[in-house]
Amino acid sequence: MVKVGVGNSRVVLSRRVAQLVGLNSTLSSHQADVQRRANESAQLVLRGIGLNLVLAVVKFAGGIFGHTYALIADGAESLLDVVTSIVVWGGFKWAGQPPDEEHPFGHGKAEPLAGLAVAVFVFAMAGWVAFHAVLAIMTPHGGPAWWTLPLLAVAVVAKILFSRKISAAGRLARSTALSIEALHHWSDAVTSASAFVGISVALAGGKGWETADGWAALFACIVIGFNGVGMFLRALGDVMDTAVPESFENEVRALALSVAGVRALDKVRVRKSGLSHLVDIQVRVDGVLTVREGHDIAHAVKDSLLASVSHAISDVTVHIEPMK
Repeated sequence: MVKVGVGNSRVVLSRRVAQLVGLNSTLSSHQADVQRRANESAQLVLRGIGLNLVLAVVKFAGGIFGHTYALIADGAESLLDVVTSIVVWGGFKWAGQPPDEEHPFGHGKAEPLAGLAVAVFVFAMAGWVAFHAVLAIMTPHGGPAWWTLPLLAVAVVAKILFSRKISAAGRLARSTALSIEALHHWSDAVTSASAFVGISVALAGGKGWETADGWAALFACIVIGFNGVGMFLRALGDVMDTAVPESFENEVRALALSVAGVRALDKVRVRKSGLSHLVDIQVRVDGVLTVREGHDIAHAVKDSLLASVSHAISDVTVHIEPMK
């Protein structure tokens, strides 16, 4: 009995290994591209984490010794950015994993889910900063130091430049999470710019204007809140399989129609799954063709779409329908 049990376990294990090997060999070229882009995106997010850590330390020090709450709030935001960026980084690492039996379509949804988590963090951060900004406005305190302005100027420039870099990478990788991360960095730049304006007003106004930096922080919270709504809706759209842009679908249709033997198309459904897209397409062919001929045309359509690297398509399901 024991020997039989062991033998059966070995057979099951061998079948499992064979299934995994077969799956990986079938999707290796496309999955390798997804993993490459996921790893590149994760590395870019790690650089953002390093930048936020440096800025957080500088802002906290400037806020404490420079007597300005706007800079402390800005530092707190940079520190929270580290947490959200870690979430995004984890989303990319998970989204790059190959398909398995429990996730036959891959793990791409981890990417927009990470973006959704970031949007929630943004809302929470805006509320936290707004609450403490009101406290700072209601509590008498000394005026800010002039040397806090150069610190904020450097922070604004650094954040704008990095936001543009990560935004360009997001467009290239068709990544929702990277685009949201870029908006997040841009929001940081807005917060720092608001603090700069508030401190400048406090310094120029002198006595009686000490709360200007608090009002600036409060204004920044409103901007962050609006950006958070945009982030949330964009990530939610990917999670809910919102239709891709019409131009993208038209390109998919054009590629399919260019395959020999394709007479027309019926339904073409494309959904985004992380850093790639999944296509479900109905192709009409001549009704007198054999099953083998129809199969060959379906395979040609699939190969044509998968070969289009610019579309980042990782899987295609082709349904063959006869022409009436």
